[in-house]
Amino acid sequence: MEQHSEAMALKPFPDEGGPKVAVLGGGVAGMSAAHELIERGFRVAVFEKQPELCGGKARSLPVPVGGPSGNCPDVRGEQGYLPGEHGFRFFPRFYKHITDTMSRIPFGDGHVIDNLVDTTRVQLSIYGKESIEVPARFPRDESDFEKILQDLMSDLPAEMGLEQGELDFFVERLWQVYSSCDARREEIYETMGWWEFVDADNKSKGYQKFLAEGLTRSLVAANAHLANAHVEGDIGLALILDMITPGPSTDRVLNGPTNEVWLRPWLEHLQKSGVSYQFDRHIDRIVCSPHKGRPGGDIEAVHMSDAAGNTYVLDDADYHVAALPAEKMATLLDDGILQADSSLAGIKEIGTSYVEWMNGIQFFLKEDVPLAHGHTIYLDSPWALTSISQQQFWADHNLADFGDGYVKGVISVDISNWHQPGNTTGKPAKYCTSEEIKTEVWEELKRSHALDETPLSDDMLYCWFLDPDITREQFLRAVPEGVAPDTDPPISENAEPLFVAYLNTWRLRPQAFTQISNFFLASDYVRTFTSVATMEAANEAARRAVNGIIQRSGHRASLCRLWNVTAPDFAFVFRLEDHYRYYRGLPWKGPSRLARAVTEVVARGGRVTKVARRALTRS
Repeated sequence: MEQHSEAMALKPFPDEGGPKVAVLGGGVAGMSAAHELIERGFRVAVFEKQPELCGGKARSLPVPVGGPSGNCPDVRGEQGYLPGEHGFRFFPRFYKHITDTMSRIPFGDGHVIDNLVDTTRVQLSIYGKESIEVPARFPRDESDFEKILQDLMSDLPAEMGLEQGELDFFVERLWQVYSSCDARREEIYETMGWWEFVDADNKSKGYQKFLAEGLTRSLVAANAHLANAHVEGDIGLALILDMITPGPSTDRVLNGPTNEVWLRPWLEHLQKSGVSYQFDRHIDRIVCSPHKGRPGGDIEAVHMSDAAGNTYVLDDADYHVAALPAEKMATLLDDGILQADSSLAGIKEIGTSYVEWMNGIQFFLKEDVPLAHGHTIYLDSPWALTSISQQQFWADHNLADFGDGYVKGVISVDISNWHQPGNTTGKPAKYCTSEEIKTEVWEELKRSHALDETPLSDDMLYCWFLDPDITREQFLRAVPEGVAPDTDPPISENAEPLFVAYLNTWRLRPQAFTQISNFFLASDYVRTFTSVATMEAANEAARRAVNGIIQRSGHRASLCRLWNVTAPDFAFVFRLEDHYRYYRGLPWKGPSRLARAVTEVVARGGRVTKVARRALTRS
């Protein structure tokens, strides 16, 4: 991109008000930071690279005509173009930060939070068998965990290949993560691979495929061989528990396209509240003046450009929040920034070595096929597919009103494994053309649902749309014969990969505050309770950055609330007991009868049952 030599000065802040904060990046983290800041009396400007769509990876995408990203017609309907997605959105019950923010975004007579609707089923699809829909209940102790998984697994086919005792062992591993203290998880499990933690090498192929890899990778896009047991256990378990918990707000999805029912109303609310949100602003350089002979420094200016080659400089912000993904932030860390705060060097390694792909493809159908009233996990899929049939949740958004009117349903699919060869193409997704990706995924869906009440067929498919972040034309070539895919450069590029917390990555992850006096970080790679790269983590990181600004500025405002989403109240006693053991050099043993009894009292609102009283007496 050709740039003009003379930079234009940006003056986005009103003349009067609180401290001026520049938010670099307008995705979920940036918008969350802007929301919290503007509510607390700061002057806020957001700078986003996209030409017209806010929300980063969460945004909807107007489906274009044909080309490498699909074959849908370039037609606007009553409600616009067909709604494409980077990937489907879902909101597990443990999400607290992002849903709290959604409850403060006006929408019609209510708020955006009202646009979340419950799913009621989790569907497990296996080749050659009818899909299974799993009901479950919330666990209170280890026996409940075991019962849930036994219920989940009891109807699965014998071909799954689990050997006797393996399910019990896996339950114990899950319970160990759940009841271990924070220090044990952060210092021991962080450096231990999930594959090793669940002893997958010494278990059956069925155990490895369905338990060690399938259930977790489909949910958190992590390789079981490389993911650490801390995050994989904490978040993977939280997701599984939430998705199978009965009652309201178990696992929620939006009741329409993301832009329509969440992001556009959010942007409008921020702008009406006084936030300056500028599109087409690419962050090119962050100028830091480091202190001499000691850590610390100050951000003096931010240089930007637009798609037309115009250049800009912002030099009058009091504080700066970098709400940029790791791979982008890594390119901006020059010697001045690293001299001021050497702890930020870990971002470079994160941005180059610890990002994976989790992107979506949509299949627009001539008829609506609900599949299940919730998400489907394809346990046999080499590409770790998950899907949801969305029209059933879009009561006020009829797909026939989009595009040319022929679409009646849409199945949105996330692809989480881009390295494993597919069953149809024989190639990893990274080596496939867009058409090959479409073919592989569609064949996987048809095969997995072949024995269901409404199987998928080719005559149902009207058109398809692949996330345009996946590009490949300039890389297109055949994989050389005899060369392993992972040793040969891929033909695809991903404009927006996903940070994945692999083994021992916590040490690389920075806090939201830095040693640079006016510089803060808000992104999903920042250290948070949530740990894994999600909208929830991005929102939590933004709150932490805002709290840092409030503290450093002395601005009179309340701090943003934080929730430890991986530590439910009833696990406190178990973890406290393990904390005592850990700091005496003792291994995890499992909760005592006393801890179980106290937890039962807590879980039942303080009522001591006969079982609890008996356990307390014996302990």
